Amino acid sequence: MNTQFGDRLLHGADYNPEQWLHDPQVLKQDIEYMKKAGCNVMSVGIFSWAALEPEEGHYNWEWMDGVIQSLHDNGISIFLATPSGARPVWLAQKYPEVLRVSSDRHRNLYGARHNHCYTSPIYREKIKGINEGLAKRYANHPAVKLWHVSNEYGGDCHCDLCQDAFRAWLKRKYGTLEQLNAQWWTTFWSHTYTDWSQIESPAPHGENGTHGMNLDWRRFVTDQTLDFMQHEIAAVKSYNPELPATTNFMYYYDGLNYFKFKDTVDIVSWDSYPTWHKTADLDIAIDTAMNHDIMRSIKGKPFLLMESSPSMTNWQSVSKLKKPGMHILSSLQAIAHGSNSVQYFQWRKSRGSSEKFHGSVVSHDGSSDTRVFQEVADLGGILQQLSDVASTNSQAEVAIVYDWENKWAIENSQGPRNKGMGYIEEVQSHYRALQKQGITTDFVDMECDITGYKVVIAPMLYMLRSGFEQKLRAFVEQGGTLVMTYWSGIVNENDLVFLGTAPHQLSDVAGVVSEEIDGLYDHEQNSGRVIQAFGGSEGSSLKGSYTCSKLCDLLHLEGAESLMVYNDDFYAGRPALTHHRFGEGETYYIASHFEEGFYDDLYSDLIDALTLTRPVDVKMPQGVYAVARSNDKVQYLFVQNFTFKSASVPSLDAEWMSVTRNVDLSKAWDLEPYEVLVAKRELE
Repeated sequence: MNTQFGDRLLHGADYNPEQWLHDPQVLKQDIEYMKKAGCNVMSVGIFSWAALEPEEGHYNWEWMDGVIQSLHDNGISIFLATPSGARPVWLAQKYPEVLRVSSDRHRNLYGARHNHCYTSPIYREKIKGINEGLAKRYANHPAVKLWHVSNEYGGDCHCDLCQDAFRAWLKRKYGTLEQLNAQWWTTFWSHTYTDWSQIESPAPHGENGTHGMNLDWRRFVTDQTLDFMQHEIAAVKSYNPELPATTNFMYYYDGLNYFKFKDTVDIVSWDSYPTWHKTADLDIAIDTAMNHDIMRSIKGKPFLLMESSPSMTNWQSVSKLKKPGMHILSSLQAIAHGSNSVQYFQWRKSRGSSEKFHGSVVSHDGSSDTRVFQEVADLGGILQQLSDVASTNSQAEVAIVYDWENKWAIENSQGPRNKGMGYIEEVQSHYRALQKQGITTDFVDMECDITGYKVVIAPMLYMLRSGFEQKLRAFVEQGGTLVMTYWSGIVNENDLVFLGTAPHQLSDVAGVVSEEIDGLYDHEQNSGRVIQAFGGSEGSSLKGSYTCSKLCDLLHLEGAESLMVYNDDFYAGRPALTHHRFGEGETYYIASHFEEGFYDDLYSDLIDALTLTRPVDVKMPQGVYAVARSNDKVQYLFVQNFTFKSASVPSLDAEWMSVTRNVDLSKAWDLEPYEVLVAKRELE
């Protein structure tokens, strides 16, 4: 990445000059303002198909030529987009097959975004034409640094072409109908297939209760989207194979398994729009940080924050403004967790249509004398000051398993709860405790390598796929620490329940067998009490009782020791937290979803027992957390206050020097409301 952009942080926005071609003064003013705001990159062309190809086969490149050259002449780089996210009207009118068919089998009318079929040969032919035209003209332009492929890929199509492609995908996976029927368990309700043509995608008015089919459809949609993206990338790389490509991912997007894209994109990027100030800002910050860390973990490298809002959105239930300071804080939070850019949707507000009131750097008044513009400009100055952060990365000793396919299976399992199984909430409970204590965390799915970590946390590992149980077994045998939870080791990759004890092939690793699981109503709670000090130390943080909810696993000990037991209900006295030695390592099994304090105390003890690395060994005040990035020579520390109150931070080691303001960090110091302070220390 640094070979394209240099060792610098990027600052910019989505820029849509085609909306302003009628007023040349706008482009002139925009460039003046971009330089004033410290912007060094713009994403151009994201929804420009109709402006570039107003009629089939007739291209209009002149306006794009002028925009690219003007930006380049003023020292501004370009992420050049392919326009597949929104097709022109003439394309849909002449070739209606490119429009999607919904799950109820109705073909959509023209409109919206991503309303197109990824399978359609005509759509693929037309996007290949426009992409090759862009590449031939601009791929070797010195201003163009990255291909921004499409925009927020998403959705599925159920047309006849996609049905045929789905059947072909299934034939490649299963080989025979007999094997498909066995793995989908189609004898239930007499749903056995006797011909491939009988298989269709899930439908609200048809088949939607065959869980193996539901999973395979989601996998097919991921694979078909990825195949379309590879088709796009092949076209744009035909004239300059060295120019990297990305596509912008979305917040917890459920429709695609993003880990599957890691070998196709050169750089991961995503669009972040937190609902700041809706609840406690630290909670929102932890949620956002988790998404940043997932994106960084997909390739294990710095990513790009491709979109954010400098002020507000216009599509959330309430379009809340960022309070003063929050824009810089939230932007540097992204940098702290591995982003090498801060970019916005959008540079200048549109006059009309669905996002005319979405936040932007330049508002409808066309002025740079605004609060938002000043914060953007202030951030631009900070990013220039922190330019060599771009050469650093995050270093993690802990990995949390976050697996899209496991999430799909849990939410479709029709198990102990049919609403609120809480997979993300359980993952976040572990992540939150680690972040509050300054522990950098990676995320992995079941296809990732886990051998380099000290700790692997596998919340709600309901599905086991890709031989992951063997990876976990080897990890613990060789000295790793595994943390497991309830609702684990239940089904295989096709949602077929394993016969025998649960967790499947891990009961000896955990030293427990799960016999039953109790679903708690939303108004119900149980609790667990500590009966044995963590690690035998009377000074451990884990003590007393902790409430639990949602699900309670009923365990038998099969070699493990019980650290906590349930207090209530017919399973009072049964294990709620266990510990087991296996090989050279150990496994902890958490039998329920506990209150926040439980995870704080458990991980405080575990961090101390395993001497996990914190960037600073101080207890941060409520609402403040710190995270670090480093290379072999330097480490940067980002101390972030997600409260509207000043916070007193304990003194840091003497080698830390403040970068963003003049303060002696060797003494206790105050962090202002919504402030982030960046410090650095030399490692050589």
